[in-house]
Amino acid sequence: MGTTQLESVQEPKYWHLKTVLSEALDSDFAVGEILPNERDLAARFGVARATLRQALEQLELEGRLQRRRGVGTTVAPPRVGVAVSTSQHEWEGGVAGEAWQPVDCVSEAAPGAVAAMLGTGTEPVHVVRRIRDTHGQAVAAELLYVPASSVPDLSAIDAPSGTVRARAVLRELHRLGVEGQDRSVELGSARADDAKELDRLPGAPVLVVTTRYFASGGTAAVSVATYRADTCRLTFGDSGALEISHDERQQRQAS
Repeated sequence: MGTTQLESVQEPKYWHLKTVLSEALDSDFAVGEILPNERDLAARFGVARATLRQALEQLELEGRLQRRRGVGTTVAPPRVGVAVSTSQHEWEGGVAGEAWQPVDCVSEAAPGAVAAMLGTGTEPVHVVRRIRDTHGQAVAAELLYVPASSVPDLSAIDAPSGTVRARAVLRELHRLGVEGQDRSVELGSARADDAKELDRLPGAPVLVVTTRYFASGGTAAVSVATYRADTCRLTFGDSGALEISHDERQQRQAS
């Protein structure tokens, strides 16, 4: 079986264009500025529109560009630094200016993969929806799946759904206490409901962080949080805590 000589593989045209466009963004455009339409950009750089679209999509994936409804493609602002904490205080809200806000709570069966982690099968669980705001900007949307066994005292709560029910579930989960957690991170595409809340287009690249919380020898809850890939960069510290921080290029732009 033959081998591939990587040094003989030519760089795709769109990848070279992405590099040229990136340099142009630094020198010719300001943060928030709207880019010319695809026809004009393709003519400016002497490429086909299909090649241009591939380069623009890659730059959006890397957080250099944003596509905004009713506006067009704009130069992205510096990334927002957000800490993804494992502390119990996040159940009932984070520090000032950086907090999860409960939006709703319903009772329904969890998706198959989540139900398998919880061991609930088709049994309904509490599904709390929260939005993560950082200094006034929505950067993440979360679905937190909590089985009834994790919050047994919730039966005294009359509200069947809504923010009151959501806060009650979070309060009981806080009282339960979490003994540990594990996480996985993957690249995904924004679903319609997440895209609307995060001011993204459906299908836009997002980072999906799935966290399983443990208590009393079992899985107490599972969180599926969708983060904006254009504004967030995930890093892991020595403690295993997950953080989102500025990258060097955008720190220079912000200064």
